[in-house]
Amino acid sequence: MTEPTGTPETPERLPLFHDDPKLRRKRGCSSVAGVVIFAAAFGGIAGLIGGEIAGLVVAGVIALPLLYVMFYNLRRRVWLEGDTLIVRTWGVRRIDLTTAERIDLVISDVRGTRTVSLLVNAGKRRKVAKVDLAVYSGAGGRELGILQLRKLANALLNNTDANGLVFSELLVAQLKSEARGDAAAERPLYRLASAAPAGKYIQRFTMEAVSRFVATLD
Repeated sequence: MTEPTGTPETPERLPLFHDDPKLRRKRGCSSVAGVVIFAAAFGGIAGLIGGEIAGLVVAGVIALPLLYVMFYNLRRRVWLEGDTLIVRTWGVRRIDLTTAERIDLVISDVRGTRTVSLLVNAGKRRKVAKVDLAVYSGAGGRELGILQLRKLANALLNNTDANGLVFSELLVAQLKSEARGDAAAERPLYRLASAAPAGKYIQRFTMEAVSRFVATLD
C-alpha cells in the first residue's frame, strides 16, 4: 500500500478589502493635498511669528507624521486564509482568529461616512488587525461579500477565549438579512452603524454590547 504524497492543500486566500486602483490613487492624491495644505497653514503662522526657518520646521513636523499615517493606510491590506488573518502594511503579520484574546466591534465616522469594523487583538506582541465589514454613507454603502462574511463567521465560531460566537452570530444575521433581500437600512451592520453616537470619530462596542444587540435580532 503506497503512502499518500504531496503537501496539504493551502486554504484559499480571500481578500477582505475593496481594491479599486483608480479610487486608491484618487484618495492618495487628495490626502497628500490635504496634508500639504494643513501643514502649510500651520507653517505659515509659525513663519510669521518666528521666521522662515521656524515655519519650515513646523510644517515638516506636522506633515511627516500625517504622511506616514496616510501611506500606512494606503498600503494596508487584509486577507483571510482559513482561520488566519494576514495583514500587510510595512510588513506582514498573521493572526489566528480562533485564538485571538479579544474582539471588539468598532465604528468610525469620517464626514458622514461610517465604517463598521472588527478589531482583533491577538495579545502577543501587540498583534492587532482591523477588518472592515461595511462602509455606509447615507442610505447605502458597500459591504464585504457573502463568501467573505461566511468564512469569517465560521472562523469566529471556533474562538472561545474572546466569545467569537457572538460576532459569528452577527455576521450570520447579516447574511440572512441579505438573503431575504432587505434594504441596506434594515441590515444588522447598518443598524449598528446608525446606533453609534454622532460626533465621535471612533466608537468601540464591546462583546457584551454586541451580544445584547444580537439578542434583539430575528
